[in-house]
Amino acid sequence: MIFLFLGIGLAAGVLAGLFGIGGGIIIVPALIILARMSPVMASGTSLAALVLPVGIVGAWEYYRNGHLDLRAALWVAGAMVLGVYFGSRLAQIVDSSTLQRLFAVFLVIVAVRVWFTA
Repeated sequence: MIFLFLGIGLAAGVLAGLFGIGGGIIIVPALIILARMSPVMASGTSLAALVLPVGIVGAWEYYRNGHLDLRAALWVAGAMVLGVYFGSRLAQIVDSSTLQRLFAVFLVIVAVRVWFTA
């Protein structure tokens, strides 16, 4: 299992660096499908993995190259603190299969939107 988790982390890290994605789009589905975690366990595990040290490395590289709006990032982070609190509380009461289906719908909507705005 350790090598599976390392592979998921490596893939998420590369994709996070490339596209600014990782937790919800890469780590959570990988943990659900490959590690057979429940959606709520995968979400909690993903959040724990993404705590400060991970994002700071990628953000520093973007900052060094002039591609980071620190003011915007701080506003987004502040709002995320509140949002993640309420989202994680909600995830504890929603049925696991409903949560997984809602996540799939979210991914389809994002994929269609990205496809048609490219």
